[in-house]
Amino acid sequence: MEIIQAKYLGSYPSVESCPASGLPEYAFIGRSNVGKSSLINMLCYRKDLARVSNQPGKTKTINLFDIDGTWWLADLPGYGYAKTGKQMRQEWSGMIENYLVRRENLVCAFVLLDFRLPLQDIDKSFIANLGAQQVPFVIVYTKVDKVKRQDRDMHTEHIESKLLEEWNSLPPRFYTSASSREGRDDLLQYIGTLNAMAGSGSPVTR
Repeated sequence: MEIIQAKYLGSYPSVESCPASGLPEYAFIGRSNVGKSSLINMLCYRKDLARVSNQPGKTKTINLFDIDGTWWLADLPGYGYAKTGKQMRQEWSGMIENYLVRRENLVCAFVLLDFRLPLQDIDKSFIANLGAQQVPFVIVYTKVDKVKRQDRDMHTEHIESKLLEEWNSLPPRFYTSASSREGRDDLLQYIGTLNAMAGSGSPVTR
């Protein structure tokens, strides 16, 4: 699958304010500063579709994009930004959870993890909550170009052994780099497969 046109639809403060859609929708979510905006821009071959900032916590709303009129992409706020006030963090957390649980056309959440780092407690907790809420998800490792290829298996084992403390098995994983564009084709092919299964262009619910 190749993306021809990516159109910004708007930014919404809650799932209730998001426009209704019968198209498959895919949410991208991760800890603040995980490289989410860079990955979205890389997927869509756009430099400025999703705003990239050196300041963590920049995304504060649910940002929706129409991709070729066949599926929607949701750019969600990053979780775990420590310098954000406690009340704001709670509001973001509630907004994210409501979206993930209540967005009827959401097909899958793409959970981004920084491949350079050990699994963070907040990531482990977030993924566990997805399981508890029965939200379909996959794991997307970012910044893999910063890790030597011969060390990838070791990094993967360190992260996934922690997740397997609470899971019998894990969903698909993808290795990505916004700089080298590694993983772009794999991600788009996976989305294309899910679109076909869901019936792209026809009403979708879960």
